[in-house]
Amino acid sequence: MVIKASIPAPDFQLPDETGSLHKLSDYRGKYVILYFYPKDDTPGCTTEACGFRDDYTLYQAAGAVVLGVSPDAPKSHIKFKLKYNLPYTLLSDVDHAVCEQYGVWGLKKSMGREYKGVFRTTFIISPDGVIQKVFENVKPDGHSSQILAEIKK
Repeated sequence: MVIKASIPAPDFQLPDETGSLHKLSDYRGKYVILYFYPKDDTPGCTTEACGFRDDYTLYQAAGAVVLGVSPDAPKSHIKFKLKYNLPYTLLSDVDHAVCEQYGVWGLKKSMGREYKGVFRTTFIISPDGVIQKVFENVKPDGHSSQILAEIKK
């Protein structure tokens, strides 16, 4: 079950595309847009990632940090970032421990097949480290605009 708004965001430490470690608590004092996505360089994930890319300067102006999380390895993240010129950090959760911690890992169905994977979910975390809003079952197209509208409230 996805964790809910109004609770402190669980801290974690994950490597980025270069292998450097990032802790969620390193970003205290800023809004954090923590978005979980299933897989690098797939149609929906690319649409979502490019939406955040296209709005990146607006996030910077709002004092927000964008962090993408998927179970892909850092090497895959590097290719994805370079291919689509993504200016923000992608974090590797290869053992899906953080996905599980946030409740976004579970049984999915596609074309009659069942498998475990990431539920496309975004968390807005306030500067004091509390989950402000949760977006579940995200539709990739236009999602970034939805998030920007929420942090500008």
